[in-house]
Amino acid sequence: QVQLVESGGGFVQAGGSLRLSCEATGLTFSNYAMGWFRPTPEKEREFVAAISPSGENTYYADSVKGRFTISRDNTKNTMYLQMNSLKPEDTAVYYCNAFLGVVGYWGQGTQVTVSS
Repeated sequence: QVQLVESGGGFVQAGGSLRLSCEATGLTFSNYAMGWFRPTPEKEREFVAAISPSGENTYYADSVKGRFTISRDNTKNTMYLQMNSLKPEDTAVYYCNAFLGVVGYWGQGTQVTVSS
């Protein structure tokens, strides 16, 4: 059974930092591309960042580029999202996603709240 478990969310003031983690079990982690998503009023799941299976390639939404850094440790089956210079508009539940072709899995999410 595949499980993705996010952690690291919390409450922070604007300009602060948080580091999210996503630990995966039940799959061959190094085969999967991984990503972070968050809901917006317009979209159920808005793309935030993604990373290739090897970690060599990373991708970011324009809204977080330069502030967020995605990474992974395939020896620990864990992906990370370092979030710096947080803004109130970053407030959301952040969901971890693992995808390989048309197969995808989602975590339960971790809440990030940024106060102004």
